[in-house]
Amino acid sequence: MADVTLGPTGGPIDPMFEQVGGHATFERLVRGFYAGIEDDPVLRPMYPDDDMEGAVWRLTAFLEQYWGGPTTYSDQRGHPRLRARHMPFHVNPDARDRWLTHMRASLDALALPPLHEAAIWEHLERAAYAMVNTFEQ
Repeated sequence: MADVTLGPTGGPIDPMFEQVGGHATFERLVRGFYAGIEDDPVLRPMYPDDDMEGAVWRLTAFLEQYWGGPTTYSDQRGHPRLRARHMPFHVNPDARDRWLTHMRASLDALALPPLHEAAIWEHLERAAYAMVNTFEQ
């Protein structure tokens, strides 16, 4: 039997992953994001041409796990170590803001209920700010 989180009344709590539509929703979010960066002169060079599907998988699996979905990301890649994994890239405030612009557009396209949208956006924004590793242009 799967592990179930119980709420204050003893009933099961659906994780955010399920509440927003599961895998299909997170894959749409990530694919919409990557469609936005396709022509971005700052962000696009950070992704190897031969591994865009890998990038889609990694971000989708990470977000799914963070929001209560399958643990596939950690099962296959270990601890997320987000700052360490992003250190090789020049993530300055401009890159952060571009990342947020593309993610915002993709999140808006999902038309999630306001509370779900706000929770996801808060996480994405906090994560983007944490990834900044230089203030050089």
